[in-house]
Amino acid sequence: MKNDPITTFLAAIETASMDQAEVYAADAELDATVPNWRFRLHGPDAIRAEYAKWFNEPVTFLALERTPVPGGELVTYEHEWVEGGVRHRGHHAHHILVWGSRIVSDTVWCGGRWSESLLEEMGTVLPAVTGTGR
Repeated sequence: MKNDPITTFLAAIETASMDQAEVYAADAELDATVPNWRFRLHGPDAIRAEYAKWFNEPVTFLALERTPVPGGELVTYEHEWVEGGVRHRGHHAHHILVWGSRIVSDTVWCGGRWSESLLEEMGTVLPAVTGTGR
């Protein structure tokens, strides 16, 4: 589906427009696990504001998988972006539930933000970015 809320959510990540993403139900919940922390947010405004901080630069999906699950999708990806002239990568998994045309629940696991120097230290090869990986 090209006009479903998860496709719109992913497009907002790509374009750094999460603050404008009209994909969440009024009672939507975000349950986020990030390095050394876990938190919950309720409502579209709070979720959009948080994700606007996470995805404040346009990204390229280096890998993206969307697996249907009852009521939604399991979405996993590795993404790359440039911030302050430095390339970064991140690795996320989202269990997203949809009711009608809105996201009602997003449980996300974030592996952190890895700068180019940290990726080199980990031995990760950084190929040139050429597309979205979709």
